[in-house]
Amino acid sequence: MRMIAERLTLVDKIRNLHWSLLLTFIAIASFGTVVLVSVTLKDPQMAGIPWQHMSRFIFVLIATIGLAVAPIRIWAMIAYPAYLGALFLLVLVEFMGTMGGGAQRWLDIGPTLIQPSEFMKIAILLALARYYHQASENNRTPNLGNHIIAALIIGVPTMLVLRQPDLGTSLMLAATGGVVIFFAGLPWRVIFAGTLAVVISIWPIYQFGLKDYQKERVYTFLDPSRDPLGAGYQLQQAKIAIGSGGVEGKGFMQGTQSQNNYIPEQHTDFIFTIIAEEFGFMGSMALLTAWAIALIFGLLIANRSTTVFGGLAAAGVVATLAFYVVVNIGMVMGLMPVVGVPLPLISHGGTAMMTVMLGFSILLMVHIHRDQSMVLKGII
Repeated sequence: MRMIAERLTLVDKIRNLHWSLLLTFIAIASFGTVVLVSVTLKDPQMAGIPWQHMSRFIFVLIATIGLAVAPIRIWAMIAYPAYLGALFLLVLVEFMGTMGGGAQRWLDIGPTLIQPSEFMKIAILLALARYYHQASENNRTPNLGNHIIAALIIGVPTMLVLRQPDLGTSLMLAATGGVVIFFAGLPWRVIFAGTLAVVISIWPIYQFGLKDYQKERVYTFLDPSRDPLGAGYQLQQAKIAIGSGGVEGKGFMQGTQSQNNYIPEQHTDFIFTIIAEEFGFMGSMALLTAWAIALIFGLLIANRSTTVFGGLAAAGVVATLAFYVVVNIGMVMGLMPVVGVPLPLISHGGTAMMTVMLGFSILLMVHIHRDQSMVLKGII
């Protein structure tokens, strides 16, 4: 007999965690720590990064499990406040943001910097999931008006992030939101019209919406050899590292490119080059297989949920994680322009890890409460 989620004790909820998904995430984060040891061990100023990475993961993992056992209704109730809070922080960035790398993306809160656009990645999918859940309570398929309102929910923060400027994150927000709208029941004619509109808008956005350094990244993507010692240096060195790893790799801490610091930002956005060089094709495929397994588990969780909110929230998380992995590896291999997206649970970075683990807690929560019904009528 299925247990009703509302009657589950805390022990029951812990027992009903998706342990296979949990162990997969732990394995990926542990591998990330090993890779960071290789990158930073010979640099005294960076030697503490692997410890920070793993200790941060353990702390956030405990919080993740705590959030996962919260009733699904609580998650739905905080969806709109979370979205409005993240939107407020994005507006603050416009006026009080800290500059870094030519962009104004961070807020200085004293002991650390936070990047509100990362939190918006989770807040936006929760808001969309709640919006469509409440629309479904009227026993009707979402109409074009519903989808237009959902597009506005996506569009406002996307434009704020694009102004920072942060092209990669803005594209991820739009793409993740688009996936949620698609699973909510978007007609194919609207999909076709939207795709056509995106294609038509590429040239105007490129000409008038991108900064000069972003255009330079596009030029470098199209022809990395045009400036091998300047804009194309990082990508050229990344390709050398990936190609030199071969099938089995050069061995732990034996990578020429990594150990000689030929690749800038190799402990963050370009960490996949270390994996490919030192662990080779086999190690790279093992990591991609682990992420594929995690994403498949996520899709199964979304499909199994009995609530529209749970299904769409889980599907949105899967899309977010998939975009992280695909965009990061794609840009490192030269298949996409460099947009500054980290490799989840592998790259060093606190805000990105919090985003990924919040998404993970949503997956665990939806799995625990997969048989629970939920009515939100009367709730603002």
